[in-house]
Amino acid sequence: MRRFTRRAALATAAGATTAAALAGHATAQPSGSGGAGGRQTANGRLYEIRSGRQRATIAGVSATLLSWQVDGVEMLLTHPADEVGEGYQGKTILPWPNRIDHGRYTFGGEELQVAINEPKRDAALHGLMSFVEWQPVRHRADGVVLEYLLPPDYGYPFRLAFRIEYAVDDSGVRSTLSAMNVGDGAAPFGTANHTYLAAGGDRIDGIVFELPADAYYVVNDRLIPTGTAPVEGTEYDYQSPRRIGPTEMDTAFTGLRRGSDGNAVVRFARPDGVTAELWVDRTHGYLQVYTDDSPSTDRPARAGITVEPMTCAPNAFVTGDGLITLRPGETHRGTWGYRIAG
Repeated sequence: MRRFTRRAALATAAGATTAAALAGHATAQPSGSGGAGGRQTANGRLYEIRSGRQRATIAGVSATLLSWQVDGVEMLLTHPADEVGEGYQGKTILPWPNRIDHGRYTFGGEELQVAINEPKRDAALHGLMSFVEWQPVRHRADGVVLEYLLPPDYGYPFRLAFRIEYAVDDSGVRSTLSAMNVGDGAAPFGTANHTYLAAGGDRIDGIVFELPADAYYVVNDRLIPTGTAPVEGTEYDYQSPRRIGPTEMDTAFTGLRRGSDGNAVVRFARPDGVTAELWVDRTHGYLQVYTDDSPSTDRPARAGITVEPMTCAPNAFVTGDGLITLRPGETHRGTWGYRIAG
């Protein structure tokens, strides 16, 4: 069984080589507004993009959606760029979202072990790329493209090239991620984003929430799924709009209902009169809702809510539930975004 070592961790952290070039694509030089980004911060370089009344700031570390403003009003639960932040705020989660139970999984007949970074639950949480800096490919007034090459690791011996584009238009902000297997063998893969929408008041309890999901994941005391159950009639039933109220969630959902465009839409009618929507394309078949009940800093509890677009279920590396297998040369592409309704 391969195990994670400090040497492997250092190799991963050093892996910010130009992904597109290694994937056989020429790399464009940063151009347009902002060049290669703003000043260096605790979250890497900052890339500001804007269109009309929409403005967003992307941080290079973890390709983080650090800020989304509409008419100058911050829509996200965010943190200063010179602070690391907590709770994975805004981060792009790769190459797996959520947890791997005991950090151990089997792929291609080989048992593999990744680092346990959530000791109290004996789990490997949120992948390998939450604290690495992506490199700029292109930066224009209304969009930025970043990339990162993830080298093989003892616990994840696969080579993937990632490219992400953030863009704003008159309606909102969107993110498109491409993941290409540039290695010699098949690779397991999943992704999520961990952006928190601000409460629009003191607490999220007053948000009128609509979540188009038919089922939720039942979990054990370590938040590892043991099965699914219908949401109908439970505290997790937000199929029709209603206030979040005191309900606490660190809960995954599936069975998403979609519109004619193939997208599923989550709605947040905030107490300040703003209605925001999170939309996810068909590549995102799962949503993880976290009501931020126990922040680890002095930040007030329930000041924001994250609904994480996920391509697979929690513990998918063990169960295979929604797991994507990328063959050599194969590319996965998925898009999600936030917008203002109305």
